[in-house]
Amino acid sequence: MSSPSREQWGSRAGFLFAAIGSAIGLGNIWRFPAVAYENGGGAFLLPYLVALLTAGIPLLVLEYSIGHKYRKSPPAAFRKLSGPAEVIGWWQVAICFVVAAYYAVIIAWAVRYVGYSFGEQWGGDANAFFFGDFLQAAETPGVMSSYVDGVLWPLIAVWVVVLVILALGIRNGIEKASKFFIPLLVLFFGVLVVRALTLDGAAEGLDGLFRPDWSALGDGSVWVAAYGQIFFSLSIGFGIMITYASYLKKRSDVTGTAMVAGFANSAFEILAGIGVFATLGFMAAAQGVGVNEVASSGIGLAFVAFPTVISQMPMGALFGVLFFTSLVLAGLTSLISIVQVVIAAVQDRTGMRRVPAVLGVGGAIALVSILVFPTDSGIYLLDAADHFINQYGIVLAALASLVLVGWLLRRLPAFQEHANGISTMRVGRWWLVCLGIVTPLVLGWMMVDSLRAEFAENYEGYSTEFLLWAGWGVAAGALLVGVVLGLVPWRSADSGLTAEASAEAGAKAGPGSATEPGTTTGTKAGAGTGSGSAAPEGGKN
Repeated sequence: MSSPSREQWGSRAGFLFAAIGSAIGLGNIWRFPAVAYENGGGAFLLPYLVALLTAGIPLLVLEYSIGHKYRKSPPAAFRKLSGPAEVIGWWQVAICFVVAAYYAVIIAWAVRYVGYSFGEQWGGDANAFFFGDFLQAAETPGVMSSYVDGVLWPLIAVWVVVLVILALGIRNGIEKASKFFIPLLVLFFGVLVVRALTLDGAAEGLDGLFRPDWSALGDGSVWVAAYGQIFFSLSIGFGIMITYASYLKKRSDVTGTAMVAGFANSAFEILAGIGVFATLGFMAAAQGVGVNEVASSGIGLAFVAFPTVISQMPMGALFGVLFFTSLVLAGLTSLISIVQVVIAAVQDRTGMRRVPAVLGVGGAIALVSILVFPTDSGIYLLDAADHFINQYGIVLAALASLVLVGWLLRRLPAFQEHANGISTMRVGRWWLVCLGIVTPLVLGWMMVDSLRAEFAENYEGYSTEFLLWAGWGVAAGALLVGVVLGLVPWRSADSGLTAEASAEAGAKAGPGSATEPGTTTGTKAGAGTGSGSAAPEGGKN
């Protein structure tokens, strides 16, 4: 039973647009094409689809069910599952704080590059312009020594837009912004893809992406890469979907919504792959080299390879504006969802109203972002923090939550029952097997594989000293913050004991009391110290 003052989405479509907006981020555009290309091309789509059906959508259903059942942010929802589990919720909140701080900076770069596209101001050497003239990056990672005005001001503008949207609330802010940004993103990127397909060499680029290497399916690392891409592209592990689902109305089709959101996200990724590799095919043809020599991903693809292509193609300025505006739109919808997790957690814990929470909590994230990242060492700090918080924050938090919910507390059947009770499409035993066995084992293997590579050589060749504080330190710090906040007593006698728990207590007291449909009562329901059953969420970028 939700609190009377808790906000709600205006419609299912509003929630769906927001969920899709959270899932579709920068990684869809610059990560998926490269991952597919490096892992079997067209053949990669098979493990990718398997990963979507056995991990992505099941995790979305679980997270939607948790948020919908408890009407709470991750810390409060986990607390209702088991007192100590609250640590996982705060861990996710701390992760969101870190990710939001650096994610906004990339959006600020894209904002600036929208303007640069008109005159193709990066000149003949996009790489030197980006790292030298634009970012003014120091030669080696280390302590910040100067601020970069060209990054600082667009970053401030990004945070103003994000905080204003969040201050307007769920229905009037996030929902309306998502309904505007997502169709606009699809329109802009659709036009960009059509333009890319008309370029000379586009066919060779698409052949490079989609030509299947069926032998790759026998390589276990390809399957791990597929699960990793699904995991990181669906905003799993941040607590985002738990938070967003907590604003759903009482009767909401969580399973159907998860299916639509999951397939919409994957459809956009494939669209992005077509646009990116058609463009890279043109670049390869113009330079007289193979597609494999120009294929890239991440920041290098967006801010070095694409500007190089833009300078070589007819109507390059228009192409550049469309591409970088698409990055801005995709980034904004994701950033809004990430910051909302932190705001919701503080609201649930303190009872603070939305505007003060946005100004206080959102303002704190913005302040850290503005103080740390628009500097000469910002690119290095961003790179290290992103790598370690993803690999050893998001993935580990998701693994811990699944082990807790599925193995230790055995609460998956309760969430299956809740989802089936409110959805038109029921989940069966396959859902329990996927979340109880397949996904935890894959996440565990991802951790082992990542650690093995980590200890073989330093990430990106950075010094051990730098990685200890900018990489490992950031990931460990998020966990420490989660533990500390999870152990601090709530302000009231038991703020986690909501109306639902009170109803359960009334049911035990005697007849005449009622519980929320789908809620299990009695001592068997509370496997831990919580009053019911809940579970965690499972990534972005």
